[in-house]
Amino acid sequence: MRLLILTFYYPPDLSAGSFRTSALVEALHAVRPEGLHIDIITTSPNRYRDMADGAPAFEDHGWLTIRRLPLPPHRSGALDQARAFLAFAPGVLRATRGGEWDAVFATSSRLMTAALGAEVARRARAPLYLDIRDLFADTMGDLLSGSPLRALLPVFRQIEKWTLRRADRVNLVSAGFLEHVSRVAPEHQYRLFTNGIDDAFLSEDFERTDGGDAAVSLVVYAGNIGDGQGLHRILPEAAARLDGRARFRVVGDGGRRAALDAALESRGISNVERLPPVARARLNEHYREADILFLHLNDHDAFRKVLPSKIFEYAATGKPILAGVAGHAANFLRREVPGAAVFAPCDAEGMVRAFDQLGMLGARIDRPAFRETYARRAIMERMAADLIDLAKS
Repeated sequence: MRLLILTFYYPPDLSAGSFRTSALVEALHAVRPEGLHIDIITTSPNRYRDMADGAPAFEDHGWLTIRRLPLPPHRSGALDQARAFLAFAPGVLRATRGGEWDAVFATSSRLMTAALGAEVARRARAPLYLDIRDLFADTMGDLLSGSPLRALLPVFRQIEKWTLRRADRVNLVSAGFLEHVSRVAPEHQYRLFTNGIDDAFLSEDFERTDGGDAAVSLVVYAGNIGDGQGLHRILPEAAARLDGRARFRVVGDGGRRAALDAALESRGISNVERLPPVARARLNEHYREADILFLHLNDHDAFRKVLPSKIFEYAATGKPILAGVAGHAANFLRREVPGAAVFAPCDAEGMVRAFDQLGMLGARIDRPAFRETYARRAIMERMAADLIDLAKS
């Protein structure tokens, strides 16, 4: 059985797509159907420019080959991402010319990687399995509001329709996507293999050993700093209101990092520490030092449908969670994650009230049911079995 996996991110890159794809590969290898061979085509590390250290352009592990295509330097802005994809797509089409696979798998937070997978599968006459991690056309409809680039939305929607209808099976990481995709491609029976908790988090002890500061809570945010997260719209005001009660540590980078820096500096905010992205081992140290973990999505209708992968990582630590989210993510947190205080996106006053709610909780919150239900290994075992079933059909 020969499988092709297309993913824009793969280890050592740091992203939800990278962690998800590596977990799927591990699950496929654990099952080991007869003659399993996996070809992965991805990019050279590029998620964060400051962490774009070298990785081999090609790896051959016998049952697994990994081809990493070079990209131009970029800062994760929309135009930079478009240029990066325009470098990635021709490389993928060249690398797959004449190839034969029993199935093509594409995981996509950006629509174009999914569309690229659909084109490769069409050329190879192979069944297509799509893993949809974001509703690109829906999100861009919000982010491009008022921009001349909004004229491209009908094009994106047509690509989305063609891509989804070309697929043989489609997985959605969020049940919040179901209504939208069911209108676009009603013929599918959609899978819902969500993100989950990696083994490294399930076995780690995140309890503080230094006791912390009882008077001032350390609130840690770790992840991308882009339009989707909207930190520049919430953190300066909230940090000012919580000065003397909380200090914030932001670990990450992204297209709106400069906007966040400028907003904090213009207000003279001194209780927000900003650090570059770090490898997972060091990230765990930041989580261990935290009193509260912070999550935020910008105030756009499209983000009411998403279920951020960061929720699973945060919940596994046993730390209180301060979450500025709405819609499906808010409902999920309230229903599934004890010790999470939810407030409306970009509402600094609501964030302060939610912070006060967390002050009534203990330093550690046991979430055994959540950890068992959302262990990534079990989720990806089911997804791997579904992909193998498609390849055999």
